[in-house]
Amino acid sequence: MTAAFPPSLVDAALASTGRLEQRSRLLPARLVVYFVLAMCLFSGQGYEEVARLLTEGLRERWRGQWTVPSSAAIAKARSRLGVEPVKDLFATVCHPVADDATRGAFYRGWRLCAIDGTTFDLPDSTANVDAFGRPPRSGRGELHVGHPQIRMVGLVECGTHAVFAAEIGPLRTGEHALARQVFASLRPDTLLLADRGFFGVELWQSAAATGADLLWRVRKDIVLAVVEQLPDGSYLSEIFDQKDIHHTRRGVRVRVVEYMITGHEDVYRLITTIMDPIAAPAAELAAVYAQRWEFESTLDEIKTHLGGPHLVLRSQYPDGAEQELYGFLLVHHAIRTLMHQAAREGDHDPDRISFIRSLRVARRQVTDQAAFSPRQTRPRTQRHAH
Repeated sequence: MTAAFPPSLVDAALASTGRLEQRSRLLPARLVVYFVLAMCLFSGQGYEEVARLLTEGLRERWRGQWTVPSSAAIAKARSRLGVEPVKDLFATVCHPVADDATRGAFYRGWRLCAIDGTTFDLPDSTANVDAFGRPPRSGRGELHVGHPQIRMVGLVECGTHAVFAAEIGPLRTGEHALARQVFASLRPDTLLLADRGFFGVELWQSAAATGADLLWRVRKDIVLAVVEQLPDGSYLSEIFDQKDIHHTRRGVRVRVVEYMITGHEDVYRLITTIMDPIAAPAAELAAVYAQRWEFESTLDEIKTHLGGPHLVLRSQYPDGAEQELYGFLLVHHAIRTLMHQAAREGDHDPDRISFIRSLRVARRQVTDQAAFSPRQTRPRTQRHAH
């Protein structure tokens, strides 16, 4: 963890968010940041056990005795820290990790990325319900249905499963609203893949305005008239705002790729900003779109393997829930970065390396990573030898 998140970066995040402390504490802010990461790495363990695992290797390096704080003291320290430092650390550290030599990360020079949304269950506290809300009622008259949930929309680099942008909000905030915020992380060399739930002319234009190219699936009920047939079987068309029933406003030009998958009756329809069939033939785009499922695999890594089956975040309060979720994203990114480095050294595709085994390695090594001081760095008076 100290390799992925050096103390200097942690201190910079604390300083920029005003969390550096003026007095010494048993749980200083720097140590609490690492505790949040360890809490997510060892999901399912109690606060005190996580603190023991995190600090086991530190005892001999520290002068004097340090006792494991109580769960109440750790909860208060997390509350003092808040969400902003870990959010700042995520924005600083979490970027796409693939380079030109990374296998499976690019298509004809485009970096393959996917956008999607998900929800995370939270403890059933009044504060979480008020801040984030519950899923809609089932219609059978229940007063309380399921856990309160927090919504997240993220961008994933398909070839490495690195989550490099995320926006978090209440359940009542729609995915489209959060998506507009993560578009700021797109770059012109990106080919962004999205499922049909993200289709919308305004959202399409917002994403395209970043300079990234798009390859999105559209629903069956969207009318796509053939404007010009292209030699590779794709065709040019226009998309319109669904509220503009009579097409009184000018449409947005797109290229359409239609195909079927063996064993399925449905016709899949994709629209793209790449108009030239030579630059990206229809058959290749249909094959590339399958990479969108790497987002689902990424969520499985975070929710099932890192978080544990039936993951429910442990935080009873909204700030803690967001802090914890960013902690999961940071730890996952650190593991995926390590896996990418291993893949490069062994000349492998990062997708061929086991996330579960990598997670086990990371957990085993944490107690040996005692390279950081629990205290913020302070100037020390130089001693002169006598």
